[in-house]
This record gives sequence, C-alpha cells and structure tokens, in this order.
Amino acid sequence: MKGLKKYMAGILVAGMVLGSAAVPAPVYATEAEDAQEDNGDDVEITLDDKPYLALGADLTADQQHTVLSYMGIEAADFDKYDVVYVSNAEEHQYLDSYVPKKQIGTKALSSVLVSLADSGNGLKVSTYNINYCTAGMYKNALATAGVEDANVIVAGPFPLSGTAALVGTFEAYEKLTGKELDESVVDAAMDELVTTGDLEQSIDGDSNDVEAMIADLKGQIASGKIKTPEEMEQAIEKLADKYDLKLSDDDRQKLLGLMKKLQGLDLNWDSIKNQASAWASQLQNQLADKNIGQKIAAFFEKLFDMIRSLFQK
Repeated sequence: MKGLKKYMAGILVAGMVLGSAAVPAPVYATEAEDAQEDNGDDVEITLDDKPYLALGADLTADQQHTVLSYMGIEAADFDKYDVVYVSNAEEHQYLDSYVPKKQIGTKALSSVLVSLADSGNGLKVSTYNINYCTAGMYKNALATAGVEDANVIVAGPFPLSGTAALVGTFEAYEKLTGKELDESVVDAAMDELVTTGDLEQSIDGDSNDVEAMIADLKGQIASGKIKTPEEMEQAIEKLADKYDLKLSDDDRQKLLGLMKKLQGLDLNWDSIKNQASAWASQLQNQLADKNIGQKIAAFFEKLFDMIRSLFQK
C-alpha cells in the first residue's frame, strides 16, 4: 500500500508539472510596469507605415518623451513624423455635451499614433496608461465614425482617461485619408464612447461583453434586423441574456437612446457591420479557449478523484 501511495504521489506531482507547463503561472508586475501595460492588439507602427501623430497640446517635454517611447518613436526621428496637436478646447468642444467639464479637465495629454492598414485588416488598437477608454471602446467609436482598416496606438504620460486621443484619432485619420468626417457622426461616436464607459461602470458584467453587446446591436441595425424602438428593446433584452449582463432600467434607456441616435445618422454601416463581425470572431475564439481550459480542468479533476478514491481504499 505504501508503494502504491508513493507511485500515485508521483503521478500527482507529474500532473501538477504538466498543468503548470500547459497553463503558465501569472506574472505580477510592479506598479511602474502596470503604468506601461499595453492593452489591446500589440500594435506596432513604424515610419514606413507613414503614420500621423496627434499629441496632446499640454504635454511637457518629459511627458512627450514618455508618450513617444510607448509608441516606439525615437526622439531623434520625431521630426520625420507628420504631427498635429489636440487642444483641451477641442476636447470640450466634442465632449461637453456628455461629460462634466470638471471631469474633462484643463489639459490635453493623451496622444495617438495612427496608420492606415490594408483593406480588410480592420481596426487594431493598443493603449498605454489609459484607464477609462478601453481598446474595445475606441474600436467601436471609431467604427461608428467611419474609421476602418487602421492601426492605432494611444498613450498617456501617466494613467488618464484618453478622451483627447479619440479627438486626435479623428484628426489624424482625416489627414491620412483626405476625407473630412461628418461632425454629427463624430458627435455620435463621442456619445457612444461616453455611454459605453457609463454602462461599464453600472452594468454587472465584463467590460468586453458590454462592448461586444453594443457592437452586436449596431450590427443588427446595420443589417436591417432591427428597425423600430420596440425591436431595439427586444434586441437589448436578448443580447443582455446572450452576454450574461444584468441591465437596470437606466442602462436599457441609455442603450435605446444611443441606438435611436445612430439609426438616424448617415453612417458607414459597412464599417459597423465589419466591426460587429470582428467582435463575434473574437468572442468565438475566447469561448474556444474557455472550453479548452474547462477540458483540462475536467481531466485533472478526474485524476484527483481517482487518486482520492485509491487513498480511501
């Protein structure tokens, strides 16, 4: 019996080693490293991509150096980039209708580097030191504004909201494409960004699921599946169940108001459908990964049950 126990203990240790190899242990970063964390798609943009750089107009020299380093821009190459500066006044111009002035603040600091991508590549976003606007929020808002097939890096010198960077992205995209974005559409994109942020604060659920639900709703409007306010309400309820989100009445009204607003605008609906499709693919991959993880966990659970039953004999 002692020999059997040693043998089974060996299997248990081997199983633990196998488990740690298959599922790497988490790496805990220091506070300084957290501030530099890249959230999103690991975007890399080089000079060869002919990007446009939109900097917060109130950055100090040291802060600008920090922001450029996150974007992979060497100080010696700065003069080679096309640059625009986003002012705090522009932030207030676009956001005062949706965000208290005090929350917007008095300085424009978040910055963005934008390059065009080949047709069909979609939107890819990375963020550094941005603690309000997630990569998914930027993608949804940019798709609403008609921005598609672009690579975007957003950065701040320290953790901040990132609202100035969205304004900068629109300006950089216009410079790159030579196309002027419609003011009403840009306004709707800003509204969507703030509404999404509010919902992520109030809804009991994962922020990625909130962003996916909004993309899904817009995709259904773009496809003509939902047209009337009643159909929108029904879709909101169904998608809340689909994404396992608990909505309050206020949440439902915010979503309904946003969808009505978007429906009444001349938007690039193809861009919105593509973004909704990208969200669907991402969630499908996440589900597949989750299922693999569940199968691994089930395997080890069965192994441990077998070991426990042997020890009980």
